[in-house]
Amino acid sequence: MHSSILALTASLSLAAAVNRGFNYGAVTRDGAVKNEADFTAEFKAAKGLANTDGAFSSARLYTTVQSGTTSDPISAIPAAISTDTRLFLGLWASSGQASIDNEITALKTAISTYGDKFTGRINGISVGSEDMYRISKTGLENDPLGVGAQPSEIVKYIKQVKSVIAEAGLSIPVGHVDTWDVWQNGSNSAVVAEADFLGMNTFPYFQTKQNNAIANGPELFDEAYDITLAAANGKPVLITETGWPVAGKTSGLSEPSPENARSYYKAVGCDQLFGNIETYWYTLVDANTNNANQPQFGVVGTTLGTEPLYDLSCDAKSTSTKSPSASASATKSSTASATGYAYGNSTTADTTATGGYPAATGGVPKPSANVTSPATAPSTPAEYTSASSQLKAGAFVAMVAAAAAFLVM
Repeated sequence: MHSSILALTASLSLAAAVNRGFNYGAVTRDGAVKNEADFTAEFKAAKGLANTDGAFSSARLYTTVQSGTTSDPISAIPAAISTDTRLFLGLWASSGQASIDNEITALKTAISTYGDKFTGRINGISVGSEDMYRISKTGLENDPLGVGAQPSEIVKYIKQVKSVIAEAGLSIPVGHVDTWDVWQNGSNSAVVAEADFLGMNTFPYFQTKQNNAIANGPELFDEAYDITLAAANGKPVLITETGWPVAGKTSGLSEPSPENARSYYKAVGCDQLFGNIETYWYTLVDANTNNANQPQFGVVGTTLGTEPLYDLSCDAKSTSTKSPSASASATKSSTASATGYAYGNSTTADTTATGGYPAATGGVPKPSANVTSPATAPSTPAEYTSASSQLKAGAFVAMVAAAAAFLVM
């Protein structure tokens, strides 16, 4: 990946700002619905993190609907306006057409209510998050209930959102976020063709079928990126979730600690991504509930603040000795748009699955599976908040953002 990033850096417009931020859910760690004040506090804390010079100034959301309502715009929008935070919007896509209709209603309402103050700060819109992963072989092994969406459904929803954006006279990229192994699967190529960009989620911590010790973590990230870039067929690839846990159980050879989180942040974030590719780090405040089996990824721990658990500066020279990934990099040439997206022309990916992401062991879920979700996906936020049928503790659970009532960041 180093060669890919170097090519990209050389081609970036000096005027283009490359967005960097965190992932934000719709409820607090304790399960309370976030309001505007909660989002405002989080966005201010992200921009005020020590040794970052305010670089974490974008927010990735998983739903555009305010938790506890049917189709009201999420309160993160006015919070972003008041704190001058950019937004990477998400629309929940795993509960059928009725849910998408509610998401679109919320989007339209936000456009008419806030106008340019809202639309002028949108980096992009993701229709869904890991919907195809959750119904993939690996996803079903982790969660047999498989709350997800078929590629044909994602394509249909993307077209609907694009139509809304066009009717509003706007030019905003619309795509989809999923795991890297999903993107290399040729059966999902229709989504690649329809999407304006691909968002890639990857966590070496969970790749227990490979050498996932911290020393090899950046190499696993590189491989995932190159595979996704190859599958993208020239479309922009954004990094929408990655990080290393600061606490929790060992996963394969991966050991959570602030020191290892810093090492991964430096080698992957500082040395490769930041300033080059739009990136959403996982995560600001730990999203997991008080479950000893779940890893903790919050850079500030479990309590909101501006003092991180490890150094977030990027000033020091890299000490990495790993070789850049060779896969899908030899023929890449890259350009960048004003949004900071990375475009690459690359070789075609092998569509054979590579053994699974994440290979969860010991009941440890991947970080985007940090919530308890209903056994059957409801169609409205009200149904979601009242659903009583829960998956077993330790099973892989989807980052269900249809109502986002249990979505904890």
